[in-house]
Amino acid sequence: MAAPKGKQKTARDMILSLVLISMAALVVYFIAIPHDDHAPDLKRVDFQVELATARRAAPYPVAAPEGLPDTWKATSVRYRGDKSDAWHLGFSAPDGQYVAIEQSTTQKRSEFIDEASQGAKATTATEQIAGRTWVRYTGGRYDALVLKDNPGGSTTVVAGTGSFAQLTEMVKALKLG
Repeated sequence: MAAPKGKQKTARDMILSLVLISMAALVVYFIAIPHDDHAPDLKRVDFQVELATARRAAPYPVAAPEGLPDTWKATSVRYRGDKSDAWHLGFSAPDGQYVAIEQSTTQKRSEFIDEASQGAKATTATEQIAGRTWVRYTGGRYDALVLKDNPGGSTTVVAGTGSFAQLTEMVKALKLG
């Protein structure tokens, strides 16, 4: 009769150990592992100084938005006069999508569009926005609007993960300085 009590004790100990290990695993899961599913809050950048610098240095009219609602947040800005006179201004749209303005003069137009639009391809669709013709590009990662006739010989691309409505909103706000 001693054997069954020993087996019962061993089975009870195994069950208690399993319960304790499960509780410890739950504690680690809920406390130690982050469960934050929302995107990180992106820091707003002030692009006015970079814009003024780019407008003085660039051999083309540099584009930047004016009058966008505060819900559009500038998140990145750079001008590379030493590397292809490239202007970049990135925004987080109100719904968190990304929209960027890209300009350059020295890089081959097709290569620049491919790079700025993340490989998007030209469509036959065009849009008249603020008196200028923009060509729609669609892609797997980004969609884009590309200015057909560029002032100063530059290539201007508005691209990102945002919808065409958001890209159009950005284009409507663009001022060439």
